[in-house]
Amino acid sequence: MDNLKAYSVWDANIRWFHWINLVCVLGLIAVGVVILNAKGLGVATEGKILLKTVHVWIGYVFATNLLWRLIWTFIGGQYARWRSILPGGQGYMNEVQGYIADLKAGRPRQYLGHNPLGRIAVTLLLCLLFVQAITGLVLAGTDIFYPPIGSWIANWIANPGVDPATLVPYAKEMYDPVAYDAMRSFRKPFITIHYYGFYILLGFALVHILAVVITELREGGNLISAMFTGKKILSETPADKRKID
Repeated sequence: MDNLKAYSVWDANIRWFHWINLVCVLGLIAVGVVILNAKGLGVATEGKILLKTVHVWIGYVFATNLLWRLIWTFIGGQYARWRSILPGGQGYMNEVQGYIADLKAGRPRQYLGHNPLGRIAVTLLLCLLFVQAITGLVLAGTDIFYPPIGSWIANWIANPGVDPATLVPYAKEMYDPVAYDAMRSFRKPFITIHYYGFYILLGFALVHILAVVITELREGGNLISAMFTGKKILSETPADKRKID
């Protein structure tokens, strides 16, 4: 225990992003599951609109939080930036091979930032979150006419003589049938991506939790508590310390 040393790693922005993102993802998954099963649960049209409205507002928080995280990859601290997240760079594959070899040999390397495999996982997760945010914003406009494209969609599909600002979801008598069908064709790839992305994100979240627990048990350190305190407590010299000193 005498060899333990604390390192400041995750700044406040990273920690806030992580926990806000977790709460939003859990909320979006919970509401999304109810929306997907609304018919079987006997949810009325008004209830469906309410659920989608709640889903969209959680989505706004989720998207805003993600946007700030992406900005922070350019202006944040050394562990928050792209160079500490993206896989690749000089010697990266050697680092991956060495990390896996040491892991198999029972002497796992400790890292201040993400380990080489963790960088792949974080990059994929950020990409997945970004895709869900973009497709979700499109669906917010095509489904319940919410920003950023809701007014454009309303102007597109409103029946002649109907004020687009008065359009409400599921009121097909207010929509131009031809324009509505065209809008639904425009919407289809976005909802398909969002739908399957939902299940991928759910699976990824479970794998992420499992990976964090296994990594903490095998490599030591304090991955979970570090996301509260910002400090990693390690028993060895971090394998990536020499690269960012």
